[in-house]
Amino acid sequence: MIARVPRDDVAELVHLHAELQALRTQLSRAERRAADALDQLDPNYRDGAANLVHYVALRHADRRGLQNRLVRFGLSTLGRSEGHVAQAVGAVAERVAEALRARGVVRRVAPGQAPDWQAATDQLHANTRALLGPRPQGRHVAILVTLAWPAAGDVAWVLRLVHAGADCFRLNAAHDGPVQWRKMADAVRAAGERTGRRLAILVDLPGPKLRTGPLAEGPKPAHWRPERDDRGNITGPGKVALVRPGQATRGPHVVLPPAMLRQLQPDDLLQFRDLRDKKRELRVTGSGAADLWRGAFLADGIDLLWRRGQEHLSTATLRGVVGRRPAIALRTGDRLLLRGDEEPADPGVRSATGSWVSPPAIGCTEPQIVRDLAKGERVLFDDGHLEAVVERTGPEGALLHVVRTQGGVFKLRGDAGINVPDTRLRVPAIGPADREALRFAVGHADMVGLSFVRTAADVESLHAAMDACGGHRLGVVLKIETHSAFAHLPSVLLAAMRRHPVGVMIARGDLAVELGFERLAEVQEEILWFSEAAHLPVIWATQVLDTLARTGQPSRAEVTDAAMAVRAECVMLNKGDHIEQAVATLGRILHKMEQHQYKKRQLYRQLSAATLRRGPRVG
Repeated sequence: MIARVPRDDVAELVHLHAELQALRTQLSRAERRAADALDQLDPNYRDGAANLVHYVALRHADRRGLQNRLVRFGLSTLGRSEGHVAQAVGAVAERVAEALRARGVVRRVAPGQAPDWQAATDQLHANTRALLGPRPQGRHVAILVTLAWPAAGDVAWVLRLVHAGADCFRLNAAHDGPVQWRKMADAVRAAGERTGRRLAILVDLPGPKLRTGPLAEGPKPAHWRPERDDRGNITGPGKVALVRPGQATRGPHVVLPPAMLRQLQPDDLLQFRDLRDKKRELRVTGSGAADLWRGAFLADGIDLLWRRGQEHLSTATLRGVVGRRPAIALRTGDRLLLRGDEEPADPGVRSATGSWVSPPAIGCTEPQIVRDLAKGERVLFDDGHLEAVVERTGPEGALLHVVRTQGGVFKLRGDAGINVPDTRLRVPAIGPADREALRFAVGHADMVGLSFVRTAADVESLHAAMDACGGHRLGVVLKIETHSAFAHLPSVLLAAMRRHPVGVMIARGDLAVELGFERLAEVQEEILWFSEAAHLPVIWATQVLDTLARTGQPSRAEVTDAAMAVRAECVMLNKGDHIEQAVATLGRILHKMEQHQYKKRQLYRQLSAATLRRGPRVG
């Protein structure tokens, strides 16, 4: 019951009641207008889709004035009504009517038939289980782990992740190929059989490949060196990984034959002469690792002499050296020609004063991008580290004016990502690489991720491609990573809800580049709200506990970020040498945070700090 209302507030309550009734009418009208679209949806989503339509109508206008007046009377402000909009508005209208009737003013509220909070929550959980599998033990938020070849082909490796807390696995079809995909999927299925669990597999479709073309120069020599302090004194050795052919790793590494790797012992030496003919050596420190105490310039083809004491055991050839890649150095104010081909880049010619005599030019892996660009539109490179604006377009390509660079001078390299947030692209949503990945997913996965979705038409293209290869049973995860997808989010969700099951991934990397990093926090909140309104599960993705996964030590900021992810139904982790530790840590964070928060609701469990204690007596 509403608190006792002073007589002079009755007029305000009458006004509130009228406004709430008008809002209920708006919700009903919006649902009637969407009736044809709602009739085309999967029955599992009928209530969720109607509620999404209500939520769009609710948020179409500024409701802050209404909320402030509701607060005055101790009423719900509708601030947590995402999953049950019509029922929440009707309930508040009934409370206002009750207060008016108590003052002798008769107002009626027609009963509603919309789902309440519990029904909406139950439907969300059912949709989550249909997509991601059974609820994890001890928590409701699932952990999705990205598979990394070749480790993911090992059943024992997958089992360790499952025991650490992984619930489902992502296979990125933008990398590797069908042979590697199948081995990774088979390892997950085998791990599921051994643990008696359904471990869902997501195949992430590659989507359009929007990247820069190659540069004309070849790789430069690698420079490996020991660690030094600010004065140049050596403080420790350089760390070099010793790996087998095909093994994924980062940083300095040497590829050695598997038989040689198995026989290496601590203090064995791998001696060589570098590109300057300087004598250098790697001292083996353990399985798969060696120390370098003197700087060396290296390239493939250098001979390595394997010694143990005075004994020469074998000779190997240095392979897999990754040097400094060539780059085009660009500053704010420079021009860059973006060509619609994949020919090697033209580094351009600078004058003695540093100005360009002829600007550099670089190709693009998707020629249609260049044809779609228009004057004044932004082009972002390498996660937004370089921003340019189209100055003019022509047969030779698009001439760009660089307006922002990271660090004053930015080195643009080949295979750098390109984002065009202002451009209406005509690139097909489903290309040949996507169809190949779809055919694989039909026999080996549970769901597919639609990359770089822009509009409802892209979802329809995916559905058609799924039908063509017999993928009717596959779930669909909408990766929201473009400005267009966010702008068209309600219609994109409704198009996807014609099939069951469906989920939403907040792909925060590209989304931050397209919309601006300062808007990311706001945008990810809105995606959470719209998805909850549709009763669809959300996957919180991109760089979650990334530093921990790569280095074994998390940053303070990413721990807080991981805790915020509890509002989603699933959290995705990427690859890293310490991924097992990251999975276990994330599981503990989610378990603790679930006791304090569900979606936007704060949960008031008992707090050990909620006790008034006297401090120590002084004196």
